[in-house]
Amino acid sequence: MNILIIGSGGREHSLGLALKKSKNCDSVFFAPGNTGTAKLGQNLAISETDFSALIKAVKRHSIELTLVGPEGPLVNGIVDHFESHNLTIMGPNKIAAQLEGSKAWAKDKMKSYNIPTAAYETFTEFNDAKSYIESRNVYPIVIKADGLAAGKGVTVATSYDIALNALTECFLDQKFSQAGLQVVIEDFLVGEEASILAFTDGETIIAMPPAQDHKAVFDADKGPNTGGMGAYCPAPIATPEIQEQVLEKVLKPLINGFKKDGILYKGIVYAGLMIAPSGQASVVEFNARFGDPETEVILPKLKTDLIDIFLAVINGTLHHLKIEWDNTTVVGVIMASGGYPGDFEKEKEISGIEAAEEIKNVSVIHAGTKEKNNRIVTNGGRVLCVLGQGNTIQDAIKIAYTGVDKISFKNQHYRTDIGKKAI
Repeated sequence: MNILIIGSGGREHSLGLALKKSKNCDSVFFAPGNTGTAKLGQNLAISETDFSALIKAVKRHSIELTLVGPEGPLVNGIVDHFESHNLTIMGPNKIAAQLEGSKAWAKDKMKSYNIPTAAYETFTEFNDAKSYIESRNVYPIVIKADGLAAGKGVTVATSYDIALNALTECFLDQKFSQAGLQVVIEDFLVGEEASILAFTDGETIIAMPPAQDHKAVFDADKGPNTGGMGAYCPAPIATPEIQEQVLEKVLKPLINGFKKDGILYKGIVYAGLMIAPSGQASVVEFNARFGDPETEVILPKLKTDLIDIFLAVINGTLHHLKIEWDNTTVVGVIMASGGYPGDFEKEKEISGIEAAEEIKNVSVIHAGTKEKNNRIVTNGGRVLCVLGQGNTIQDAIKIAYTGVDKISFKNQHYRTDIGKKAI
């Protein structure tokens, strides 16, 4: 089977690595891909937003299955475009992808389906939102741009001034363009975050092992939020009891609610959770695709053929499949460009990747890389994800950072405490 993976980050490199293990995989194409994906298959110089060019490439290369990595194409209806050409693609359609594309829409669905989440209000005018935070006068309070903002449209405001600045950035400065012209203001949830991803064919939903992302740019969860500075799997904060609670109170009600509303959701459901000290899990947000960097630490544990899973999702036969995972722990450390998530420079030469990959149980996932003059250079904020796989969390942490120590590029930055919450 020839497969196309749309996207250029660490998630897509990880998907490619998992698919190459499949007995059903002949060739893998990436659009546009990165330096790591080029070693697995063929990179196509096509933007993830150029649907017509992607469809032409699928037909030209006899691609039988397309996977969508990032959220943008899903929210913009790539699945609908492909299906109108009778092409097989994995992911939710445009209506269903609003689960990630509009936080207000998603919150309304959660309320309708009795899915536990923070109390909220939605605003489309600056003055109305400003009056609301003034009347509430309770901090912390959470302010979210409604649309897609690359993981950077959320502010946990600990004071009125911070909250007002967040509203100003959305409504007046239009920092997030159209995505910030509607804002969701939520109560602050206390607890520890975890991510539970799941496969669904619209009828059956099967959860993956829980992971924990590290959003803040600095150690001890300090500094601004990023797309993720590292992750580990499994996350012990999500005990078997909590996993069962999430399945029964979050994942199944979501899919059953969609069915009642006439929405067919096929693909990946990502539930970003806050687990309170009491053990109550509430949804912070839903995503409509594999998480990044969660994918990097989840997929190495998968024993079942990933293509078999994807085809079961597409064909509506997921209930026939038993998905198996190994007992290892995986830790992934993001190596980022200096200045990320703010301004950063590109095209800094990277050394030491091969030396890191020679270490037993270390893998290096490419995210923001490209090749220039036969050398690998930085090409994004999050550059690499260095994985360590071990029998315990302590082993996996040690292995991952042993790999990190081998790699260097100018102004590199990474957190030194990935996975320590689990110990």
